[in-house]
Amino acid sequence: MDMTEQKPVTQATAAKVSPMPDAETVTQVQHYTDRLFSFRVTRPQSLRFRSGEFVMIGLMGDNGRPLLRAYSIASPSWDDELEFYSIKVQDGPLTSRLQHIQPGDQIILKPKPVGTLVHDALLPGKRLWFFATGTGFAPFASLLRDPETYERFEEVIVTHTCRDVAELTYGRDLIDDLLKDEMMIELIGAENLAKLRYYPTTTREESPKMGRITTLLKDGTLFRDLGIDGIGPETDRAMVCGSMGLNLDLKEILEGYGLEEGANSDPKHYVVEKAFVG
Repeated sequence: MDMTEQKPVTQATAAKVSPMPDAETVTQVQHYTDRLFSFRVTRPQSLRFRSGEFVMIGLMGDNGRPLLRAYSIASPSWDDELEFYSIKVQDGPLTSRLQHIQPGDQIILKPKPVGTLVHDALLPGKRLWFFATGTGFAPFASLLRDPETYERFEEVIVTHTCRDVAELTYGRDLIDDLLKDEMMIELIGAENLAKLRYYPTTTREESPKMGRITTLLKDGTLFRDLGIDGIGPETDRAMVCGSMGLNLDLKEILEGYGLEEGANSDPKHYVVEKAFVG
């Protein structure tokens, strides 16, 4: 949905509420469109997480109670700070206010990470697929910067589908930096980064590749573009993060290829993230 003009949010209602439980300080904020932004916060010293997991973050509500939502951690597990990638919903209880945070403000962060988009939930395989729409790219932003991703697989394919070209900016810039940044090249290895393939598509604004990823899978366009025969349980593993509709559609498609859904306690061929923000 498109944004309309927002009323200014005061510091008292937006962030600087004191005392606040589990408070972390905002260090950086970047807005990409009127619907999307990212931000970085300090990391609790005690927090340990696996790349791809999510935590509960939020602000103090007007009623004095924490207003929390599940957010995938977009930064890798080795990062000194925590990064998040968020939508802006005009009337969303949390995101309508969270979008106004500034460096120096505080947010609530519950240091209890959980989630299914982790390597432990997948069986070993040759090729790993990341299927994302919109801010569903966030957990993959973490996993793409984790050396373990490339150690486990011979090929890593990330698809990202958005309505407009500008909405692809976060993912595109991250992958560009990943392939050019000397520190990342040293950490992951140039030979490992060569395993990465990026497949962005748009559904509304004209771009080099148009279409929903589900359609491009069903009609074989994705496989023809990548020079791949198809997806099968012997070789392929997948992680899915997007809208409820996309998740259900991709579950059906992947299971049609013979893949089975896994979990932390029962690793299989694919996993789906079930946490959403608003």
